[in-house]
Amino acid sequence: MAHIIAGRLQLQDQVQQAIHQLVAIGFSENEISSFYLNPPGQHDMYKLGGDRDESPGSTEAGTGAVGGATAGGAIGAAVGAIGIPVAGPVSAALGALVGAHVGSLIGGLSQMKEKGEVEDDAENAAAVRHSGMMVAVSVSGPERADEVVAVLRGLGADQIETGEGTITAGNWHDFDPLQPPKFLVPAEQATVEQQAVEQGVTGREL
Repeated sequence: MAHIIAGRLQLQDQVQQAIHQLVAIGFSENEISSFYLNPPGQHDMYKLGGDRDESPGSTEAGTGAVGGATAGGAIGAAVGAIGIPVAGPVSAALGALVGAHVGSLIGGLSQMKEKGEVEDDAENAAAVRHSGMMVAVSVSGPERADEVVAVLRGLGADQIETGEGTITAGNWHDFDPLQPPKFLVPAEQATVEQQAVEQGVTGREL
């Protein structure tokens, strides 16, 4: 596998310009891959659509459903008990069933998290690639990588990332959209962060 630099561009014209400039500084078109990256969840890796067998935010939904069912069942039984003099023991049983069902729904939904919410396992906090036109280049060393970064940034690319893989005949064969990207930090941002570290300032205070 080779070292790869990739960046996201907004327009097809920018992609063509990037390829032209990269070829002009010595890269082969076989080493350059361009493709459209779909939004997260739409990479079509499963038969039913999407790219995960479950939502990252639903990891705790099962626990919430069980807790909600227990609480809902108890409340439903209590409410149903009020109707025992009229409808008999069946009233309490029905109340418990309905309460458990409603409680499980509420409990499951309450435990689901949206992307970006803080979780103990930090799965939702992982970096995410946005959809757009991607240009990826196989590079042979740090100097060549810097040249690619300069070209991409010069054309307005954002979310420039580094990775490992194989690009042949213009195709990044082993690109996995589900793998968290390793974004390159712009030089000016790195300088600010380094100064903050030296001064003992945390990220929350920047």
